[in-house]
Amino acid sequence: MAIKALFLNCTLKKSPQISNTHALIDKAVAIFKELGVGSEVIRVVDYNIAFGVSSDEGNGDEWPFILEKIKDCNILVIATPIWFGVLSSVAKMVIERLDGTYMEGDPETGQYLLYGKVAGVMVTGNEDGAHDVCSTILYNLTHLGCTVPPNADCYWVGDAGPGPSYIEAGGERHLYTNRTARYMVHNLTYFAKLLKENPIPTSLKKLDEEAKRVSNKG
Repeated sequence: MAIKALFLNCTLKKSPQISNTHALIDKAVAIFKELGVGSEVIRVVDYNIAFGVSSDEGNGDEWPFILEKIKDCNILVIATPIWFGVLSSVAKMVIERLDGTYMEGDPETGQYLLYGKVAGVMVTGNEDGAHDVCSTILYNLTHLGCTVPPNADCYWVGDAGPGPSYIEAGGERHLYTNRTARYMVHNLTYFAKLLKENPIPTSLKKLDEEAKRVSNKG
């Protein structure tokens, strides 16, 4: 059973600049490989992504290319640095663009495009805010249709304020971060296989019709 993982690196740094977030992603990629899961990493800022909430904003918008990658994956991991205590503007833009998938659901069941995919999140930063960033991203992804397993996040944060980041601070040796990376990858892989073998049967179209009938009676 082929399982594919896609990482969206939401760093603010374009290639080939060094990305601490990418360094943490590499940890997860290596663990996925151990489990026989193939990974692809996309650095979002390397593409011309327009602001908006549709799946194609036109005028050279390259989001459709990334969206096709998302459609093709079983595991979606959004990885972001912390800036001013919150997720990066790039990560926020990714969530906004995924809003367009609401209109691209299954024609028979009405399920959103991200149904059947599992989601995780990875965070790096020099200050607090990791829990808030993880909760925001994971909640948004569940709202879009993703399934979130337990322990589906992994983060590294250094001291508050300016200072060495993940690479410079030797974050690759941080026990808690390495442990949670393994938790995340193993659980994402398990749930991806589970959903592939047992697709979610819920028909959103039928539930919408029932809700309308109840509303009309009320």
